[in-house]
Amino acid sequence: MHAKGLPRVFWIYLAGAALVAAGFADFQLIAFHFEKARAVAQVWIPIMYSIAMAASGAGSLVFGRLFDRVGIGVLIPLTVISAAFAPLVFLGGFWAVMTGSALWGLGMGVHESIIPAAVATMVPAARRPSAYGLFTAGYGMAWFLGSALMGLLYDLSTAGVVLFCLILQLGALPVLFKVKTMRQGGA
Repeated sequence: MHAKGLPRVFWIYLAGAALVAAGFADFQLIAFHFEKARAVAQVWIPIMYSIAMAASGAGSLVFGRLFDRVGIGVLIPLTVISAAFAPLVFLGGFWAVMTGSALWGLGMGVHESIIPAAVATMVPAARRPSAYGLFTAGYGMAWFLGSALMGLLYDLSTAGVVLFCLILQLGALPVLFKVKTMRQGGA
């Protein structure tokens, strides 16, 4: 892969996306927490995942269309909204867990559709294959490292996991604002 020649906005965006990914818990950890904390009856765990996947699918369609109209700026409110999953699923009761699962699913839809799609708006067509490869590698490594740290933190403190998720995801906001500003300025 050739990283040379990729625009500065791409690298800044990758840093912001990596923060979001690192702060996004895998549903396996969430399901483990549901069982361990008895946040919901065991029979509800796959239902919560189904709710998350329904929100993911619907969110991908709605927010993908919004991305087409508004552009990368749509990621800013979606990052804030989806970050709210963490306190709800890790600290809440039944209804909070259900809402948090839906927000997690919404975030998953954003991760699978809008976040990678934005790369195409930043990189010339001839550079997109390399850009997508680098982006996916960086994004995936960040998600893996964040997940590993969450697993370690979970043994120490559920509230620590929530804080970790919120700090990383909300910490991406200034980076996303920067990317939005650069895109509006034609960078």
